[in-house]
Amino acid sequence: MSFKQKFALAILGVAVVASLGAGYLVQSSYSEQFRDAISAPPSARFWLGTDELGRDRFARLLYGTRVSMLLAPAAALLATLIAGLIGGAAGYLGGRWERMITAGVDLFLSLPWLFLLLAVRALLPLNTSPVMSVMITFLLLGCLGWAGPARIIRAGTRTLVNSDFLVQASASGVSRWRLFWRHLLPNLRPVLLAQFWISIPLFILSEANLGLLGLGVSEPLPSWGAMLRDLENYSAVLQNPWMLAPAVLLVAVVGCLQLLLGTEERGVSC
Repeated sequence: MSFKQKFALAILGVAVVASLGAGYLVQSSYSEQFRDAISAPPSARFWLGTDELGRDRFARLLYGTRVSMLLAPAAALLATLIAGLIGGAAGYLGGRWERMITAGVDLFLSLPWLFLLLAVRALLPLNTSPVMSVMITFLLLGCLGWAGPARIIRAGTRTLVNSDFLVQASASGVSRWRLFWRHLLPNLRPVLLAQFWISIPLFILSEANLGLLGLGVSEPLPSWGAMLRDLENYSAVLQNPWMLAPAVLLVAVVGCLQLLLGTEERGVSC
Protein backbone atom coordinates (compact mmCIF):
# COMPACT_ATOMS: atom_id res chain seq x y z
CA MET A 1 0.00 0.00 0.00
CA SER A 2 1.44 3.37 -1.06
CA PHE A 3 1.77 6.44 1.11
CA LYS A 4 -1.11 8.14 -0.75
CA GLN A 5 -3.39 5.20 -0.02
CA LYS A 6 -2.44 5.18 3.65
CA PHE A 7 -3.00 8.94 3.88
CA ALA A 8 -6.42 8.66 2.19
CA LEU A 9 -7.43 5.79 4.48
CA ALA A 10 -6.29 7.80 7.51
CA ILE A 11 -8.44 10.78 6.51
CA LEU A 12 -11.47 8.58 5.89
CA GLY A 13 -10.90 6.75 9.16
CA VAL A 14 -10.68 10.00 11.14
CA ALA A 15 -13.85 11.31 9.48
CA VAL A 16 -15.80 8.13 10.22
CA VAL A 17 -14.57 7.78 13.82
CA ALA A 18 -15.17 11.47 14.58
CA SER A 19 -18.70 11.33 13.17
CA LEU A 20 -19.59 8.16 15.08
CA GLY A 21 -18.10 9.61 18.26
CA ALA A 22 -19.77 12.99 17.89
CA GLY A 23 -21.56 12.59 21.21
CA TYR A 24 -18.21 12.34 23.01
CA LEU A 25 -16.39 15.07 21.07
CA VAL A 26 -19.01 17.79 21.51
CA GLN A 27 -21.19 18.54 24.50
CA SER A 28 -24.07 20.14 22.59
CA SER A 29 -26.58 18.63 20.21
CA TYR A 30 -26.76 19.55 16.54
CA SER A 31 -30.14 21.21 17.16
CA GLU A 32 -29.41 22.99 20.45
CA GLN A 33 -29.62 26.78 20.14
CA PHE A 34 -27.45 29.15 22.16
CA ARG A 35 -29.33 32.44 22.24
CA ASP A 36 -26.36 34.21 23.80
CA ALA A 37 -24.04 33.25 20.93
CA ILE A 38 -25.78 33.98 17.63
CA SER A 39 -23.34 33.82 14.66
CA ALA A 40 -20.43 33.66 17.10
CA PRO A 41 -16.85 33.26 15.78
CA PRO A 42 -14.72 30.18 16.58
CA SER A 43 -13.72 29.86 20.22
CA ALA A 44 -12.77 27.25 22.79
CA ARG A 45 -16.49 26.69 23.35
CA PHE A 46 -17.48 26.59 19.67
CA TRP A 47 -14.61 25.39 17.49
CA LEU A 48 -16.27 26.49 14.24
CA GLY A 49 -18.49 29.18 15.73
CA THR A 50 -22.28 29.15 15.57
CA ASP A 51 -24.80 29.74 12.81
CA GLU A 52 -27.52 32.38 12.59
CA LEU A 53 -29.71 30.29 14.92
CA GLY A 54 -26.99 29.89 17.54
CA ARG A 55 -26.28 26.22 16.77
CA ASP A 56 -22.78 24.82 17.15
CA ARG A 57 -21.31 24.47 13.65
CA PHE A 58 -18.74 21.88 14.72
CA ALA A 59 -21.42 19.68 16.27
CA ARG A 60 -23.56 19.99 13.16
CA LEU A 61 -20.56 19.15 10.97
CA LEU A 62 -19.86 15.94 12.91
CA TYR A 63 -23.48 14.80 12.91
CA GLY A 64 -23.88 15.84 9.27
CA THR A 65 -20.82 13.78 8.36
CA ARG A 66 -22.42 10.79 10.06
CA VAL A 67 -25.63 11.22 8.07
CA SER A 68 -23.90 11.67 4.71
CA MET A 69 -21.29 8.93 5.15
CA LEU A 70 -23.86 6.38 6.32
CA LEU A 71 -26.52 7.37 3.81
CA ALA A 72 -24.29 7.03 0.74
CA PRO A 73 -23.08 3.45 1.43
CA ALA A 74 -26.63 2.36 2.28
CA ALA A 75 -27.92 3.79 -1.01
CA ALA A 76 -24.96 2.27 -2.89
CA LEU A 77 -25.77 -1.14 -1.40
CA LEU A 78 -29.41 -0.90 -2.49
CA ALA A 79 -28.43 0.25 -6.00
CA THR A 80 -25.88 -2.56 -6.32
CA LEU A 81 -28.41 -5.19 -5.26
CA ILE A 82 -30.95 -3.94 -7.79
CA ALA A 83 -28.28 -3.75 -10.48
CA GLY A 84 -27.11 -7.27 -9.66
CA LEU A 85 -30.59 -8.71 -10.01
CA ILE A 86 -31.53 -6.81 -13.18
CA GLY A 87 -28.15 -6.95 -14.92
CA GLY A 88 -27.54 -10.54 -13.86
CA ALA A 89 -30.97 -11.65 -15.07
CA ALA A 90 -30.50 -9.88 -18.41
CA GLY A 91 -27.14 -11.49 -19.07
CA TYR A 92 -28.22 -14.90 -17.84
CA LEU A 93 -31.54 -15.18 -19.66
CA GLY A 94 -30.28 -13.74 -22.94
CA GLY A 95 -32.44 -13.53 -26.05
CA ARG A 96 -35.43 -11.24 -26.07
CA TRP A 97 -35.31 -10.86 -22.29
CA GLU A 98 -31.82 -9.40 -22.52
CA ARG A 99 -32.85 -7.10 -25.37
CA MET A 100 -35.89 -5.85 -23.45
CA ILE A 101 -33.98 -5.25 -20.22
CA THR A 102 -31.07 -3.62 -22.05
CA ALA A 103 -33.46 -1.30 -23.88
CA GLY A 104 -35.03 -0.30 -20.56
CA VAL A 105 -31.61 0.33 -19.03
CA ASP A 106 -30.52 2.41 -22.03
CA LEU A 107 -33.72 4.45 -21.81
CA PHE A 108 -33.09 5.02 -18.11
CA LEU A 109 -29.49 6.07 -18.79
CA SER A 110 -30.57 8.49 -21.53
CA LEU A 111 -32.22 10.66 -18.89
CA PRO A 112 -29.85 13.15 -17.18
CA TRP A 113 -29.08 11.67 -13.75
CA LEU A 114 -29.16 14.91 -11.76
CA PHE A 115 -32.31 16.27 -13.43
CA LEU A 116 -34.09 12.95 -12.95
CA LEU A 117 -33.08 12.88 -9.29
CA LEU A 118 -34.28 16.44 -8.70
CA ALA A 119 -37.53 15.91 -10.60
CA VAL A 120 -38.49 12.75 -8.72
CA ARG A 121 -37.54 14.24 -5.34
CA ALA A 122 -39.57 17.39 -6.06
CA LEU A 123 -42.64 15.22 -6.72
CA LEU A 124 -42.35 13.57 -3.29
CA PRO A 125 -43.54 15.22 -0.06
CA LEU A 126 -41.14 17.92 1.15
CA ASN A 127 -42.73 18.65 4.52
CA THR A 128 -41.57 15.47 6.24
CA SER A 129 -39.84 14.59 9.47
CA PRO A 130 -36.02 14.40 9.49
CA VAL A 131 -36.07 10.59 9.79
CA MET A 132 -38.54 10.26 6.92
CA SER A 133 -36.47 12.63 4.76
CA VAL A 134 -33.42 10.42 5.35
CA MET A 135 -35.39 7.35 4.28
CA ILE A 136 -36.73 9.10 1.17
CA THR A 137 -33.26 10.29 0.17
CA PHE A 138 -31.76 6.85 0.75
CA LEU A 139 -34.45 5.05 -1.26
CA LEU A 140 -34.38 7.65 -4.01
CA LEU A 141 -30.62 7.41 -4.55
CA GLY A 142 -30.69 3.61 -4.41
CA CYS A 143 -33.67 3.15 -6.71
CA LEU A 144 -32.40 5.62 -9.34
CA GLY A 145 -28.71 4.73 -9.30
CA TRP A 146 -28.80 1.12 -10.51
CA ALA A 147 -28.82 1.55 -14.31
CA GLY A 148 -25.11 2.21 -14.88
CA PRO A 149 -23.90 -0.70 -12.74
CA ALA A 150 -26.55 -2.96 -14.31
CA ARG A 151 -24.96 -2.62 -17.75
CA ILE A 152 -21.54 -3.57 -16.43
CA ILE A 153 -22.96 -6.51 -14.46
CA ARG A 154 -24.84 -7.70 -17.56
CA ALA A 155 -21.59 -7.75 -19.51
CA GLY A 156 -19.85 -9.67 -16.74
CA THR A 157 -22.72 -12.14 -16.62
CA ARG A 158 -22.52 -12.81 -20.35
CA THR A 159 -18.85 -13.68 -19.88
CA LEU A 160 -19.66 -16.19 -17.15
CA VAL A 161 -22.68 -17.80 -18.81
CA ASN A 162 -20.54 -19.81 -21.23
CA SER A 163 -17.84 -20.65 -18.69
CA ASP A 164 -16.90 -24.28 -18.12
CA PHE A 165 -18.15 -24.55 -14.53
CA LEU A 166 -21.64 -23.27 -15.44
CA VAL A 167 -21.86 -25.56 -18.46
CA GLN A 168 -20.80 -28.50 -16.30
CA ALA A 169 -23.32 -27.60 -13.57
CA SER A 170 -26.08 -27.29 -16.15
CA ALA A 171 -25.13 -30.65 -17.66
CA SER A 172 -25.34 -32.17 -14.19
CA GLY A 173 -29.03 -31.31 -14.01
CA VAL A 174 -28.87 -28.17 -11.84
CA SER A 175 -31.94 -26.00 -12.39
CA ARG A 176 -31.58 -22.61 -14.07
CA TRP A 177 -32.58 -20.63 -10.97
CA ARG A 178 -30.20 -22.59 -8.79
CA LEU A 179 -27.46 -21.88 -11.32
CA PHE A 180 -28.27 -18.18 -11.12
CA TRP A 181 -28.42 -17.88 -7.33
CA ARG A 182 -25.80 -20.41 -6.22
CA HIS A 183 -23.24 -20.34 -9.03
CA LEU A 184 -23.54 -17.16 -11.09
CA LEU A 185 -24.13 -14.40 -8.54
CA PRO A 186 -21.33 -15.48 -6.14
CA ASN A 187 -18.85 -15.33 -9.03
CA LEU A 188 -20.02 -11.80 -9.82
CA ARG A 189 -18.92 -10.67 -6.36
CA PRO A 190 -15.81 -8.74 -7.56
CA VAL A 191 -17.90 -6.81 -10.09
CA LEU A 192 -20.61 -6.11 -7.51
CA LEU A 193 -18.06 -4.89 -4.95
CA ALA A 194 -16.42 -2.61 -7.51
CA GLN A 195 -19.77 -1.06 -8.47
CA PHE A 196 -20.65 -0.63 -4.80
CA TRP A 197 -17.48 1.33 -4.02
CA ILE A 198 -17.73 3.40 -7.19
CA SER A 199 -21.30 4.43 -6.30
CA ILE A 200 -20.42 5.77 -2.84
CA PRO A 201 -18.70 9.05 -3.90
CA LEU A 202 -21.38 9.57 -6.56
CA PHE A 203 -24.14 9.30 -3.97
CA ILE A 204 -22.27 11.55 -1.52
CA LEU A 205 -22.19 14.28 -4.15
CA SER A 206 -25.81 13.58 -5.14
CA GLU A 207 -26.99 13.95 -1.55
CA ALA A 208 -25.01 17.18 -1.28
CA ASN A 209 -26.76 18.51 -4.38
CA LEU A 210 -30.17 17.60 -3.00
CA GLY A 211 -29.41 19.22 0.35
CA LEU A 212 -27.99 22.31 -1.31
CA LEU A 213 -31.32 22.81 -3.11
CA GLY A 214 -33.39 22.09 0.00
CA LEU A 215 -34.58 18.70 -1.29
CA GLY A 216 -32.48 16.47 0.95
CA VAL A 217 -32.43 15.81 4.67
CA SER A 218 -34.88 18.02 6.56
CA GLU A 219 -33.97 20.42 9.34
CA PRO A 220 -32.89 20.33 12.06
CA LEU A 221 -31.00 17.14 11.12
CA PRO A 222 -27.77 18.28 9.43
CA SER A 223 -26.04 16.91 6.34
CA TRP A 224 -23.25 18.18 4.15
CA GLY A 225 -25.72 19.39 1.54
CA ALA A 226 -27.81 21.29 4.08
CA MET A 227 -24.71 22.93 5.57
CA LEU A 228 -23.48 23.96 2.12
CA ARG A 229 -26.57 26.14 1.77
CA ASP A 230 -24.93 28.58 4.17
CA LEU A 231 -22.33 29.31 1.48
CA GLU A 232 -24.95 31.07 -0.63
CA ASN A 233 -24.21 34.22 1.39
CA TYR A 234 -20.93 35.11 -0.30
CA SER A 235 -20.17 38.15 1.83
CA ALA A 236 -20.70 36.14 5.03
CA VAL A 237 -18.32 33.45 3.78
CA LEU A 238 -15.62 36.06 3.10
CA GLN A 239 -15.97 37.42 6.62
CA ASN A 240 -16.26 33.95 8.20
CA PRO A 241 -14.03 31.55 6.22
CA TRP A 242 -14.61 28.76 8.77
CA MET A 243 -18.02 28.32 7.13
CA LEU A 244 -16.15 26.51 4.34
CA ALA A 245 -15.43 23.55 6.65
CA PRO A 246 -18.25 21.34 5.23
CA ALA A 247 -17.10 22.00 1.66
CA VAL A 248 -13.47 21.25 2.56
CA LEU A 249 -14.45 18.01 4.30
CA LEU A 250 -16.69 16.99 1.40
CA VAL A 251 -13.89 17.53 -1.13
CA ALA A 252 -11.39 15.69 1.10
CA VAL A 253 -13.62 12.64 1.58
CA VAL A 254 -14.65 12.35 -2.07
CA GLY A 255 -11.05 12.93 -3.18
CA CYS A 256 -9.78 10.18 -0.88
CA LEU A 257 -12.42 7.77 -2.13
CA GLN A 258 -11.55 8.55 -5.75
CA LEU A 259 -7.84 8.09 -4.99
CA LEU A 260 -8.46 4.67 -3.47
CA LEU A 261 -10.80 3.63 -6.28
CA GLY A 262 -8.40 4.84 -8.98
CA THR A 263 -5.51 2.96 -7.43
CA GLU A 264 -7.62 -0.20 -7.13
CA GLU A 265 -8.76 0.02 -10.76
CA ARG A 266 -5.16 0.39 -11.96
CA GLY A 267 -4.19 -2.63 -9.91
CA VAL A 268 -7.00 -4.72 -11.40
CA SER A 269 -6.20 -3.64 -14.96
CA CYS A 270 -2.55 -4.62 -14.49
